[in-house]
Amino acid sequence: MKNRCFDFKLLCIAIISAIIHAFAIINFSIPANLYPAGFSGISRISTDVLKDFANIIIPYSVVYLSLNIISTIFFFKKIGKKFALYSIIQFTLVAVLTYFIKPVISLDDRLLMAIFGGIINGFGVGLALFYNFSTGGFDFIIVYFANKYKKDIWNYIFAINVLIISVAGIVYGFKTALYSIAFQYFSTNMIKLLHQRYTHKTLTIITDKPDEVSNEILKSIRHGITELNVTGFYSHESKTMLYTVVNSFQYKEVVKIVLYIDPKAFINVQNTEAIFGNYYQKPLD
Repeated sequence: MKNRCFDFKLLCIAIISAIIHAFAIINFSIPANLYPAGFSGISRISTDVLKDFANIIIPYSVVYLSLNIISTIFFFKKIGKKFALYSIIQFTLVAVLTYFIKPVISLDDRLLMAIFGGIINGFGVGLALFYNFSTGGFDFIIVYFANKYKKDIWNYIFAINVLIISVAGIVYGFKTALYSIAFQYFSTNMIKLLHQRYTHKTLTIITDKPDEVSNEILKSIRHGITELNVTGFYSHESKTMLYTVVNSFQYKEVVKIVLYIDPKAFINVQNTEAIFGNYYQKPLD
């Protein structure tokens, strides 16, 4: 029987994500003294404080891996097994790579380091989330609460991360904290750009072929559709309005389906702030 958890493509993505993530830490975060957020930031701050104030040297990778193992134990039963497996592979590889690889980039401008380091770091994290696994740590928390409340909580996490970085500011100066916040801002926005599982679009469709359109949409995505009879004010012709909410990464597919069946259809796409009630969200494997 085929092992449902093993996926060679996901394994390759996990390796690539880990390389990019570790590359950002070693080449931008550490050389520019920038503190990332989440478990990466906590690991950096704790190891630096122990080294500078207690003369205790603990490798970043050891702290980072330990925190992620604790988080995995707590959230393992609350998220999908496949999601957890490739997340473990990803953050374990990051811990190993940050211990062995050496920096190859050297820039004197901390702002450039913060901007491009944040973008690269966010791409590594976002790549994992795009393929429905994570980099561990705070990602487990994000996915758990996003599943529970069916909404994007990245802005809340960013606020928590700012607090974490502020601790670094208190210890090492607020100039360091401000550059670190810039690093995290660009990282978070890159992640949000790639990870749209918990963002939604509302589609209002005016069509003369409601049955054909609805049937094709339901074949493609598993979301309910509300049908209303309406009348055009200008033409005074009877029309049908279809109303549905889909994940952000799905709406282009729905628009394509509608226009293929009814090229004259009118479609309005709006951002959806939050959803309450009965909405199907495909669970993580």
